[in-house]
Amino acid sequence: MDWMAWTWPTAAFFGIIAITLVTFTVLAIKYPEVPRNGILRIETTRGDRLFITLLGSAFINLAWLGLLSAPQWGALIVCFFYALAVFRWV
Repeated sequence: MDWMAWTWPTAAFFGIIAITLVTFTVLAIKYPEVPRNGILRIETTRGDRLFITLLGSAFINLAWLGLLSAPQWGALIVCFFYALAVFRWV
């Protein structure tokens, strides 16, 4: 398939997402989730926080590409700290 750029970063991205989803599924089965209220004042579970993290990280990366000419590794670092904040306070 020539229409999709299956480079190693693309494959790694989808592989990491798949591993993360499997890991969170196993965690949900082994350690049942208890919803909690965070800074958003809505009940969230681990899965909800993962979704918020992935969605926010996508927007961070798009903004990084559109507004900055810095290497994309910088966005990865910002996304890492964003994920820590979401899982801690949301």
